[in-house]
Amino acid sequence: MATDEVKVIGAWASPFVMRPRIALNLKSVPYEFLQETFGAKSELLLKSNPVHKKIPVLLHADKPVCESNIIVEYVDETWSASGPSMLPSTPYDRAIARFWAAYIDEKWFPSLKSILKAEGEEEKKAVLAQVEEGNALLEKAFIDCSKGKPFFNGEHIGYLDIAFGCFLAWLRVTELAGGHKLIDEVKTPSLSKWAERFCNDPAVKPVMPETATLAEFAKKIFAKPTA
Repeated sequence: MATDEVKVIGAWASPFVMRPRIALNLKSVPYEFLQETFGAKSELLLKSNPVHKKIPVLLHADKPVCESNIIVEYVDETWSASGPSMLPSTPYDRAIARFWAAYIDEKWFPSLKSILKAEGEEEKKAVLAQVEEGNALLEKAFIDCSKGKPFFNGEHIGYLDIAFGCFLAWLRVTELAGGHKLIDEVKTPSLSKWAERFCNDPAVKPVMPETATLAEFAKKIFAKPTA
């Protein structure tokens, strides 16, 4: 398939944009990455996603597909013959993977972001406790879903691995800013090993932002306005 047939509208620092990029890499699908400027929205983005006006958007033969997890499923189904499936084989396991992906987006990641915004030690402690509680739940979810294999999806990176793994760069930045390890060998040993495997995978490594670069970017977007 020619590169110009598949395009991803996004931004390098967005964890949600990482999802379709990893999925396409896993399926060995060449694509063009159309970089959006932070703080602005291109005409192509507004035209391609007029409802939410958000990244990422996958353009396949000029047809837009929106919402990161939906795009991952679309990639998995469209290029089903290329590489292993990213969704589990049974309806129950697929439902469980979607449940935890929704939990990560709706509960876990908002708590993680709140650490960078927290003011005062008490607020920071409360938010850290929320994230650590979520990490404990995800540690158990990994053990249950992986069934002793390297990834949530088993032998290969899959839907839930992508849904959670896309946030690992931001998690590292948060650890750096807060001086507090959130995923480690003691509290979350399974997740700690999984995170290392995920980040070193050839489909992930090229799109995973460097911690130092992302930390500098985070300072800009979380900077408090001056009087």
